[in-house]
Parts: sequence; structure tokens; C-alpha cells
Amino acid sequence: MAPALRDLDGKTALVTGAGRNIGRAIALELAGAGARVVLNTRRDRAEIDAVKAEIEARGGTALVAVADVTDPEAVAAMVDAATAAFGRLDILVNNAAIRREAPIDAIDLAQWREIMSVILDGAFICVKACLAALRASGAASIVNIGGLSGHTGAAGRPHVVAAKSGLVGLTRALAHDLAPDRITVNCVVPGLIDTVRKASSSVMPAHAKDHRTLTGGKGASQDIAAAVHYLVGPGARYVTGQSLHVNGGAYLG
Repeated sequence: MAPALRDLDGKTALVTGAGRNIGRAIALELAGAGARVVLNTRRDRAEIDAVKAEIEARGGTALVAVADVTDPEAVAAMVDAATAAFGRLDILVNNAAIRREAPIDAIDLAQWREIMSVILDGAFICVKACLAALRASGAASIVNIGGLSGHTGAAGRPHVVAAKSGLVGLTRALAHDLAPDRITVNCVVPGLIDTVRKASSSVMPAHAKDHRTLTGGKGASQDIAAAVHYLVGPGARYVTGQSLHVNGGAYLG
């Protein structure tokens, strides 16, 4: 369902990893609020085209951008395409991520760097590429999508926990650096969210079994999208450097 408020009319948003689950929900939410949305995917064209079609069927505007967030040249080209199409960029949502589970003994340096490159390096690369356009906005927002295990810790995912924890530090540092440019920077931290997993990763993450919500059951991707909408909207201009936990009380941070 589209948001009741069209408080993002005239703005342009870039959402990485927008093809499914939380990324898709964020893209639909922002488009429903009036933003033109640049939909990023690394390679799944059919998936991202379906999101674009869904946005357009609801009367919104979207642009597909296939780019690996770990490739600075590809990201720069994506941002150039976005600004060429829409003339501006006001919102960046760093959602792209990969999550593996393995004990530390089974993780080699290449596997460690694979996780870090997408979650942490990818956010850095996207921020750098978007900075000029975000500064020109005059009231821009960056939202990084964190993770519950980045705050609680978890067995079997030291690389993921380290990368998601790094996003919190990056959020706080950028909030300081970019405040003079009227750019807010925040982190939304999903808890136990009911998402559809690909066949290759269909098993529930082990750490999810260690957490219980106060509200009962799992949250929905839309719960995360609503939090992002708030942080990039006009009512959150006084909020920056924060981690907003959306987890039904599974973690009280």
C-alpha cells in the first residue's frame, strides 16, 4: 500500500539491492511517497525490472541501474545515469549486502573481504559517488541498513557482524562530516524480518534462533521501509548519526 503522505515529491532516491525483500519494500515506499527511485541490482535484471513495473503500475517513476556496488567506476556511471535522468539526487539508501554463515576457522581472507567489500566498501563507494549530487540537494539524506547481529554479536558470522558494526561507525562519522552540507546520515537496524530467501540460502540464520521479540513473531520488510521513509522525510531533519532499531523488542539498544 502506498504511503498516505507524498512528502517526497520532487526528490530522487537511489536504493541499492532493491530487487527483493527489504530493498524492494524501501523502493516501493519511497516511490509511493512521491520520490523518483533509482533501483540498483548487481545482476538480477528480471527481479529489478519487476520492481520497476510495480512502481510504474502505481503511478510512480523508476530507473533501473545494474551495477556492482564494489566497483567504483560502475557506481559512478550509475549515479551519472540517475542525475542525467532526474536532474538531482536527494536520498541514498545503502541496502546491498551479502550474508554468509561460517565459523572463523572456515573463513579465509577472500571470504572475509567478499563480505566487507559489499556491505562496508559498497556503502563507502556509493557515498563518495553520490556526494556532489547530495550536497547540491540542500536537504539530503543517507540511510545505511544495518543488522541486529552487528549489535548483539552472533556465532558463525564474524565477517557479517564486523561489516554491519562498521556501518554504525561509518554512519556516526559521516553525520559529523556531512552536517555542514545539510546531509543527515542514519542507520536503520532490522531485527527478525520475514523475508524470502533464495534456494541457495533458504535456511534461517542460526543467530535468529537466539532472539525473541516482545511483540511476537517476525517483522515485515514494510516495517523497515517505513523507518527509512521517516528518516529521509521532512520530519526527520533534526535526526542524524542515529541507529534506529526496528526489531519488535528483540534488542533494546
